[in-house]
Amino acid sequence: MEEYTREPCPWRIVEDVGGAYAMGLLGGTIFQTFKGFRNAPSGMSRRLAGSVSAIQLRAPLLGGSFAVFGGLFATVDCTLIHLRQKEDPWNSISSGAITGGLLAARTGVASMMGSAVVGGVLLALIEGLGIYMTRISADHFQPVLPPPIDNPEQFNPGEESKEL
Repeated sequence: MEEYTREPCPWRIVEDVGGAYAMGLLGGTIFQTFKGFRNAPSGMSRRLAGSVSAIQLRAPLLGGSFAVFGGLFATVDCTLIHLRQKEDPWNSISSGAITGGLLAARTGVASMMGSAVVGGVLLALIEGLGIYMTRISADHFQPVLPPPIDNPEQFNPGEESKEL
């Protein structure tokens, strides 16, 4: 089984920004396809044109928003790894809370605290689910004992085989 290893911290930020942008762009494309189709005037050609127009206008913006979140999250995560000198789920949970708070900083302290709580809880659920899935899948890879031997003499022959 091949394990996925993450990039070292400076390159992890670039990787996470790109991955978040791609995820936001793909999700925005899917969402805007239906939204543009639904909001366009009647007629199939107008609805298809409305879908394409909505995708061109809004999907890159959603991708950019995801990229900002991914970049800030990865930066905070790398900073916590450097400061704490260890990589564990608490870094991700704290990074989610800090990122949520920082992204809501312009809206006031109350909104900032609420977003920080939501970010921390969301990342705690994600990390908890990851740990749970790892424990479940670890049971499948435990070594299995061989079955007991019914006739031990078949593995320990007598004098006949020594004469050959």
